[in-house]
Amino acid sequence: MKRAHFQMTKFYISAFALCLIANVVLGQAEAKMPEKWTLQQCIEYAFEHNIQVQQNIITKNIAEQDLKASRYNVLPNLNGSATHIYNFGQTIDPFTNTFATTQVRSNQLALSSSLTLFDGLRNINNVKLNKAQLEANKYDLESIKNDISLNIANAYLTILFNRELAKNAERQLNVTSIQIDRIEKQVNAGTLPQGSLQEIQAQYASEELQLVNAKNQLKLSKINLAQLLNLESSEDFNIDEPDLSNFQGVSELITPGALYETAVDIMPEVKRAEYNFYAAEKSKSLARGSYYPTITVNGSIGSGYSGANNILTGPGTNVGFVPIGQVSTTGDPVVSLSPRTIYGDDDYETKKWDDQLEDNFNKSIGFRLSVPLFNGMNSRTNVQKAKLNAQSAELNLDNTKLQLRQNIESAHAEAVAALKRYKAAEKSVEALKTSFDYTNQRFSVGLVNSFDFSNEKNRLNNAESELLQAKYEYIFKTKVLDFYRGQALSFNQ
Repeated sequence: MKRAHFQMTKFYISAFALCLIANVVLGQAEAKMPEKWTLQQCIEYAFEHNIQVQQNIITKNIAEQDLKASRYNVLPNLNGSATHIYNFGQTIDPFTNTFATTQVRSNQLALSSSLTLFDGLRNINNVKLNKAQLEANKYDLESIKNDISLNIANAYLTILFNRELAKNAERQLNVTSIQIDRIEKQVNAGTLPQGSLQEIQAQYASEELQLVNAKNQLKLSKINLAQLLNLESSEDFNIDEPDLSNFQGVSELITPGALYETAVDIMPEVKRAEYNFYAAEKSKSLARGSYYPTITVNGSIGSGYSGANNILTGPGTNVGFVPIGQVSTTGDPVVSLSPRTIYGDDDYETKKWDDQLEDNFNKSIGFRLSVPLFNGMNSRTNVQKAKLNAQSAELNLDNTKLQLRQNIESAHAEAVAALKRYKAAEKSVEALKTSFDYTNQRFSVGLVNSFDFSNEKNRLNNAESELLQAKYEYIFKTKVLDFYRGQALSFNQ
């Protein structure tokens, strides 16, 4: 019974520990997902989870390995070998240089090394080529991150824009609801006809539909940003609302020329094109290296063992009479007393492993010169192709700079136009607010019919929507200009 009680206690303790660990893990997982996402959090999360970013990180890592391999290729190589061979039948033993007719076991041990002394600087240029390609891959990754940042900032502002549209539609609906209550009382009192109430109710239904559409657009814009972040669900996704009240004080718009001078030195797409051009130049030098001779030095040490390498260890057998001929008439053998020793297989034994390795030890060193005389014009063709690739890379660099200048000029013009549009929309809203307040007061006392009231209200609503659109368009355009100046995307500046 005591043992069973101890086992149950142990089980409860283990279960409690597992629940505690699970709660900690779940708490950490939930902590990773903020309740309200800031723009910076969205951008950082996208960098970690965007598939295209992950693919380019792998490409960059591959380029790093290529660079390491090219650097190691400059070093001498070192190779070791060992063999264990059984020969059957008649063969020439490589160590005794005699015929062996029985099974012979042999071993060979060797170390060899070679070093390229000169190869037309191909190894050096290959290192420079791979280094340039690695840098190009790094800037390619930065360029992709920049594109993602701009897309996320645009989607983030779209949510803020749709959120304000929804709030504006809700405010307009509340104003109309107040007027419905007021007109309903006047209709009941007989001071207004029933048609006035129906007209304002129709206005309410139209504004209610506008509110539904605005909320749908807000939801869709949240889904769009969540998809950019590669989130599994957008149900609880919500963003932080930054303070954009001072957005007009961003700074005076810098001239396109000055902005280009800054951007051309920092934009990753330009740096990527520059390193691609440099890599193409190194490819040209690498191809030219095949015109030059190659000089290598080779060295090796080795030894071996043979089962056919025997040494005499026994006394042999003494023979007293040795046949030297025969009698011609009778054919009887003629012998002579000539002492001779005959050795059998038992009188020999295989030389020891250590002794053979010491006796057979050998070493060598040599130089090799290889001069390219004719190889089917492959070297010339490769050089010509490398020249054309370098020309293409140079044109791509020029085109990248040209495209950057055009993008900056367009972004600057759009920012200026967005600012003018905002200023005009702001004046329009101020004028229409005054007009609507006057119309609203007259409508409340029955001096204006519901058609004029609705018309004035729609004009104000459209102007406020136009103002919101101009506001967020200007914010985004100025952030694009800041982006070209090398500033991080943020709405807290």
